[in-house]
This record gives sequence, C-alpha cells and structure tokens, in this order.
Amino acid sequence: MVRASLALERAYTRHFLRPQLEHLGEGATVRKPWYVRLDGGDIRIGRFTQIVGAWGRPVEICTFSNGERSGEIRIGDHCLISPGARISAATRIEIGDDSMLAAGVYLTDADWHDVHDRTRSPGRSAPIVLERNVWIGDGVIVCKGVRIGENSVIGAGSVVVGDVAPNAIAAGNPARVVRELQADERLVTRATLFRETPREMEARNAFLRFYVLCGNTFAGWLRARLFPRTTD
Repeated sequence: MVRASLALERAYTRHFLRPQLEHLGEGATVRKPWYVRLDGGDIRIGRFTQIVGAWGRPVEICTFSNGERSGEIRIGDHCLISPGARISAATRIEIGDDSMLAAGVYLTDADWHDVHDRTRSPGRSAPIVLERNVWIGDGVIVCKGVRIGENSVIGAGSVVVGDVAPNAIAAGNPARVVRELQADERLVTRATLFRETPREMEARNAFLRFYVLCGNTFAGWLRARLFPRTTD
C-alpha cells in the first residue's frame, strides 16, 4: 500500500503539476500533491526539493501577470516547503539552495492592491531573496523587498519587513536580529541528505519503510482507522 501510494503521488505530480512548471529538477518530490496548487507561469523548482501538502493546509505557489510584467519564482536545490506555505510573486521570489519553509509561511513580494487606488493590482512590488540555507519558522510572513542572508533563521510568527544579515537569528514583529551564529559552529545543510544517487536513495528508503512497517498488516491498519487506540 505504501509503494502504491508513492507511485500514485509520482504519477499525479507528472500529470498535473509538472506541466505547470517551467522546470522540475531531478529527484524533486511532492507529498500529497493533490494539496499543492500552482498558478501562473515561470515557476522553477530545483533538484531534490521536497514539497509537502496536507489536507486543510495546501501549499500555494503562484505568479501574477498584469500584461506589463510577470512574476517569477525560483526555488533552489534541496529545499523543503512545508504544509500551508504560500509563495506569491508579482516580480521575483528567489529561494536559495538548502532553504526550509516551515508550515504556514507566507512569502509575498507585492502589496497586491495600490494603497490609494484599491482597484489597481498588484500595487507596489519588489523582489524577495532568501540566500542559501535559510530557515523560515512556522507562520512567518516575509514582505516585499526583503533579502535574508545565508544561514539565517527567522523565528516563528515573525513579520520580516527589512533585510536580515547572514548568519543571524531574527524574530518579532517587525523581525530584528536577536542572536548571531558563531563562526566556529558547524552547519549541516539539507544537501547532506542527498549525496547518494536517486537509485541508491530509493533503495535505502525502501529498506527503511520495510524496517518500520514490517510488523503492520492490512487488518491492523483498517482497525486503526476505524477504531483507533492510544497505542496506534
């Protein structure tokens, strides 16, 4: 059942999501792809990036075009996009390699309506850049014109309206740097998870699935769905 579920996700991604993308890199995966919504053109997703949709918390990635200009979105290699994340671009949003967006993150590079003329869209817009290995915490809003430096972390619930320097931890509304990462602290990025070839990774994941699920049965799964226990 697990293998069938993964095969269904891959087929859904190829048939419904891949044609809407300018590029989908090698090894990129989408979990629960029926909860991922793409809109607009010029969206590129790098190698081994993982996108995770969920019921009630879809991932939304969209670009806006008003005839004069079109938005573009660039998501690098080895990134993680968690449930409920929204990425909306009228100009350009760039997410560097190894970056992570936690659940409910919102990246928006525009106001979406003019301040004085509410009938005009998208209003003021300026690019967003997340440099390499940036971690955006749960429920963070990153506003237009922001650049977040390499390795930096944004605390949960923050609103980022100004640039954040590299190697910093920022939090609050508006977000401000609360601590700097020490130069002697070793950073391990998501790239280390993908050093194997796709075939080697699939073999390792298949072994791990068997190890974790080998004691499960269909009857047990059905019972847990209909009559769950605290031990399930």
